[in-house]
Amino acid sequence: MDQEKLNSISSFTSKVLRKNFGRGPKLCQSTLRDRYLVVYIRGFISPMEEVLIQHGQTHQVKKARTVIISHVIEELTGVVKISFDRDVEDYYHDWNFPNNSGVMMFVLDEKVSNEHIIENSVNLKELEREVARVTQLVEKIPGQILIYPLSSSLYLIERRGILIPIEKSLVRKGFVEELKITKDELEKVYFHRNGKFEEIFRSNVRDIFIDWNFKEDKSFMAIILSD
Repeated sequence: MDQEKLNSISSFTSKVLRKNFGRGPKLCQSTLRDRYLVVYIRGFISPMEEVLIQHGQTHQVKKARTVIISHVIEELTGVVKISFDRDVEDYYHDWNFPNNSGVMMFVLDEKVSNEHIIENSVNLKELEREVARVTQLVEKIPGQILIYPLSSSLYLIERRGILIPIEKSLVRKGFVEELKITKDELEKVYFHRNGKFEEIFRSNVRDIFIDWNFKEDKSFMAIILSD
């Protein structure tokens, strides 16, 4: 069953995080629908990271964690491939340090059979318009917005064609890390403070995660609702 495989992936992720950070998460939950797998993690900051964050060194923590998480994702990619007989086409990850939470998002090369029906009462067109509106406040309206409801409390949103010319130039000149840090700060502030997502979902928004693939000019966003 897919659920047994997802539980196994969650368990493996917790073990790998504990091995690499010295502390495992309090919660690790995997969700799969079609070709999108999301691993949601809560209660996961190592003692060293906690000290650095308290001293205003969040950027350093993000940089160090990105290096280690990339290694974790490499291991996890192999488990996903064996579990579902699918290759991982692309992956994303993001962390919300104030909430002590994070996600790893995987795009598989083919759909996985998943017959679970989601009761979706959310107006997806309204959600698409709101994502476009907030994105325009920061940069421009995306060329395309695709919404994937993975469960009643987890929505994955793909934005394509989001970079403005100056950002594309920065990517070409190799300023990817600086651009990511800037967009990470700016976009999250706007989506958290200016987005009207709780009105659209009629539910409290627990977390909003965002990551980018600058070379392909696209971004994935995960919105986690309170249960």
